[in-house]
Amino acid sequence: MKEFMNQDFLLETETARHLYHDYAAGLPLADYHCHLNPREIWEDRRFDNLTEVWLGGQNPDGSFAGDHYKWRLMRSNGVEERYVTGNADPFQRFEKFAEALELAIGNPMYHWCHLELQQFFGVQEPLTTESARRIWDHCSRMLREDPDLTARGLIRKANVAFIGTTDDPIDSLEWHEKLAADPTMTTVVAPSFRPDRAVNLHKPGFAAYMAQLAACVGKDRLETIQDVLDALDARAEFFRAHGCRASDHGLDYVPFTACTLEEADEAYRKALRGEPLTTAEIDGYQTTLLLHLGKAYHRLGVVMQLHYSCMRNNNQRIFRLQGPDTGVDAIAQNTCGGNIARLLSELDEAGQCPKTVLYSLNPADNAQLDTLAGCFQDSSIPGKIQHGSAWWFNDHKSGMEEQLRSLANLGLLGNFIGMLTDSRSFLSYPRHDYFRRILCNLIGGWVEAGEYPNHDAALKRIVEGVSFYNAKRYFEL
Repeated sequence: MKEFMNQDFLLETETARHLYHDYAAGLPLADYHCHLNPREIWEDRRFDNLTEVWLGGQNPDGSFAGDHYKWRLMRSNGVEERYVTGNADPFQRFEKFAEALELAIGNPMYHWCHLELQQFFGVQEPLTTESARRIWDHCSRMLREDPDLTARGLIRKANVAFIGTTDDPIDSLEWHEKLAADPTMTTVVAPSFRPDRAVNLHKPGFAAYMAQLAACVGKDRLETIQDVLDALDARAEFFRAHGCRASDHGLDYVPFTACTLEEADEAYRKALRGEPLTTAEIDGYQTTLLLHLGKAYHRLGVVMQLHYSCMRNNNQRIFRLQGPDTGVDAIAQNTCGGNIARLLSELDEAGQCPKTVLYSLNPADNAQLDTLAGCFQDSSIPGKIQHGSAWWFNDHKSGMEEQLRSLANLGLLGNFIGMLTDSRSFLSYPRHDYFRRILCNLIGGWVEAGEYPNHDAALKRIVEGVSFYNAKRYFEL
């Protein structure tokens, strides 16, 4: 029987252990898509206890922030909401989480939590109901006292070279400005352009948001679709001037309905008036914006990321109480591969297709995305169109292996840009380590099965590239 999560965790062959320990483990991290708060990085936030950094909860302004992966786990164990996101005693909340985690065999949360305990706090024993108090006291004391366990300290400790946060076009980016001007901040922290609220004209709050966007660009209102496009251009340029490397779009599905600028303008005006819209009008407006923004990203050298196929906010009671991203989302089934092809093809025909990363929450789309990506590669950069890492409900061992195998089977694994955290927690960086172990184990297995030669220089290049250097090249770090 193997020792629990020791230094060779997930590394089943000698080749896998060599590739991980000698090539992958020591490399910096490029966390090019996450949801960390740049203000907390600037202020070098210190956390009072492990519950605060792991579970979060309700903020003073009434919003909710924390790890919704953990919240779902606790709800699945029948835990009362006051322990999940509420104001119950911090240790009692942690204890309830430990009770749920002990049952989470096969769940990536089990591995992530123990990697975090090992790497940041030196805790080697499993978290159980029996060990919960001991571990909570130890880790909480370290969080309060250890100078290396503040927000910036955790980033340094994890050897993070680059952080791409997720930011609304109307954000002032003041915290990014402060971080960029701080000579003691050695990690690059850059904004990512997330214009979802301008794209989703059919969702609540659209008209109010467009008023905010207008004010952000010095206008009383955005009266036409052209005004909207001009405002988004101005904000994208502002973001690029502040170091932005990537955009991000969170879409229910990727639309493509060709329409004239006049038709998109009419849909926009109807949305401002609060009138009902047809699916064709919604898709036409969104297609107009995506095509325009794709060309802007190409001009500015910004990567376009498309996340889709998430069925969001399914539990309306919790959504009304707590808002989005609180653990009530699920995998959707969409058939929009043809729309993605038409979007990329139109950008390609114009000579303005940006570097693009495609993520579907539905693992059934893996092969489609890998084959689609191969249709639009060109000589501007190796792997210009990427099938993004196993995302959200897929970032477990099986999901990562499936995504890597599909990419290897149908694309060029050696040019893959690798892992991200997609997280709101400063303790989430061991997810990169988890990915690297899975990557090295997969490649090591192929080598030892005689499917790829034991050519160390080539293996080193592949492993180091996927672990860090491909992302460094792709995002121009």
